Amino acid sequence: MSTVIEQPVEARLVAAAPRMQSIPATLRYDRRDPFAVRMTFPAPATLEGVEVCWTFSRELLAAGLREPEGHGDVRVRPYGYDRTVLEFHAPEGTAIVHVRSGEIRRFLEAAGELVPVGLEHLQLDLDHGLAELMRDAC
Repeated sequence: MSTVIEQPVEARLVAAAPRMQSIPATLRYDRRDPFAVRMTFPAPATLEGVEVCWTFSRELLAAGLREPEGHGDVRVRPYGYDRTVLEFHAPEGTAIVHVRSGEIRRFLEAAGELVPVGLEHLQLDLDHGLAELMRDAC
């Protein structure tokens, strides 16, 4: 059984121009980091010309489908019938993208089949994590 779910999504970049530019992005879930979701934008889609990856909680993504969530660097909220807005705040500025809510729901369903919500803690190897911390402390 795979330990990673990756799903390409079409993100529409909200910009000052009236037409939103469509950019590819990838949602990624790894059972080894069961509370986190990663959204990656390829180099051609970023201002810096390098791949950009944002990490945030699966819970935030799921909750943001229903109502505005997040107060930090990543914020998620529903928009209209079948769109979800993701805001990414960085010192360089803010990127706002729209993603089809159905694509996010499919991704979350696949992640939920891999690691059911509420059972994430069973995926953590606390002994290994503690050993790594202790090794780095010496």
